[in-house]
This record gives sequence, C-alpha cells and structure tokens, in this order.
Amino acid sequence: MNLYRIVSHTRAEGPGERFAIWTQGCSRHCGGCMMPGTWSFAPNIERTAESLLEQIAADSRLEGVTVLGGEPFEQPEELLVLVRGLREMGRSSIVFTGYLLSELLSRGGFCRQVLQYTDVLIDGPYIEALRSFSVPMIGSANQRFHFLTDRYSMEDIPPNRIEARVGGDGRLVCSGMGDFEKLKEIMRGYIG
Repeated sequence: MNLYRIVSHTRAEGPGERFAIWTQGCSRHCGGCMMPGTWSFAPNIERTAESLLEQIAADSRLEGVTVLGGEPFEQPEELLVLVRGLREMGRSSIVFTGYLLSELLSRGGFCRQVLQYTDVLIDGPYIEALRSFSVPMIGSANQRFHFLTDRYSMEDIPPNRIEARVGGDGRLVCSGMGDFEKLKEIMRGYIG
C-alpha cells in the first residue's frame, strides 16, 4: 500500500484504541480538503497490507483500524487484504471514502468485496460549503455513516476531538476531527 501517514495509537479516529492509516493518492481533490498532501500518487510510505496486519496483531491494546485518505478505494485490492485480515483477527475496521456507498457498489469487484469486510463506512466527498463539526468524525454535513455490521452503532462513535503529537522529525502532527483552523490560530499565539 502507498501510505501518507500511520498513527499506531489514537482515540480520535473511532471507538477504542485504534491504529489509523492515511492512504496516499486521491483523484477526487475536494475543495478545502484538510489533507491535500495525500493527493499525489507518488510513492511515500510503502507497506504491504500483510506487514500492517502483523504490526496490528502484535498489539493487543488495539480495538481496530481506521483507514482515511487520500482515497482508500484508489487501492482496493490492498484495502481488501487489510480489512479481510482485520475481520479474521477479530479487529474492527472503519473506512472513510469520498465516494458514495452506491458508487462503490456499482463499481463491483474489489470495492464491493471491501464492503463485505468493513464494519463502518463513512462516505461522501468533503464539501467545503457544508463544513460542519456537529456529527462526530465527519467534516461536512453531506457525509454519512453506514454501519455495515452490527459491531458498532452511532452511540459507540466518540465525540470530536483532536490529538496532537510530535513526529519523529520534530513537527507537530494532529489527527481527529475539529476546527483545525481555530487550533492553528491558538498555536500561533504560543509559537509566535
């Protein structure tokens, strides 16, 4: 898989302690996207789904994995290996996509198979004019939760939160959902 970022422990990307993966590559280019660095298809962090599954399996604290983008369905074959492996080990999967569920179903093939092993799909493109933080985990009011298994319901989804950590290169890395622009303003006051 071509990845943009991996966060091995987060509570900001879904229920419980989660492993979060941001895929690299997106042809959708939603206006106002929070992660335009994920658009390029140039190789970034290259990992096989099998190596990710080994890392996840070795950590008993993890409830599951959240896959964000970029656009995860730009790599449907590897995504299938990942979500199928998660199901086999009893871990949950949440997948974000800019596509609508109906579009993925109509594409068939690997996309349809991924859905068979996904617990929660959050679909819909980010639409800047519909920006909203009123529903946990989503950025615009058109985006929807699809509970594809009975593992979770809306009551299990945690409220919006932002986590910040210092990366290996000394840069501040934030994840989660919330008003990142307001956070940047606050940080400017402290950083100067």
